[in-house]
Amino acid sequence: MIESPFMKLNIVKIGNPVLRKKTRLIPRSPSRLKKLLSFLKNMTATMRLAQGVGIAANQVGVGSRIFVMECRGNRRYPQVESFPLQAYLNPKIIRYSRAKTSGWEGCLSIPGFRGKVVRSRRVTLSAMTPEGRKVQKTFYGFEARVVQHEVDHLNGFFYIDRMKNFRTWTHLEEFNKRLHYRVRDKK
Repeated sequence: MIESPFMKLNIVKIGNPVLRKKTRLIPRSPSRLKKLLSFLKNMTATMRLAQGVGIAANQVGVGSRIFVMECRGNRRYPQVESFPLQAYLNPKIIRYSRAKTSGWEGCLSIPGFRGKVVRSRRVTLSAMTPEGRKVQKTFYGFEARVVQHEVDHLNGFFYIDRMKNFRTWTHLEEFNKRLHYRVRDKK
């Protein structure tokens, strides 16, 4: 069986109005499953080519409540734990831990910058799988950070909206110098 090539989608940048609008819920529709799975494959390919660890549908110009995430030896986040490919429809964080942690974040829609953001260490997500099964899952550490980042996108927010101040907002060149990384955003 020969699989068709994936289509790289255009990642929209900060300033595009679709990124500031709350996304629409996806209706459960078995008749649209093939089209949805194709879109998810294209989102995943786009995320991987951009070396992202997550991407929301509105980051590729689609105002639907969908995101995908994966981290396997990512060059943009070299010192974080890996997690498998996951896709969620109509996600909603239903529980945030009181325990918080500060960490560096970047964004495919704001290339070339990083900033420190305080996030919950643990979150519980309620969502649907692409096949229409309801799931509830608890995430920890970096994986929880990615979930919060992507759900923020679906609600019209960026990581910079969560920053307490902009003293840590850093261009990638300076980030690499200060932290002795060799991180590069793919264009």
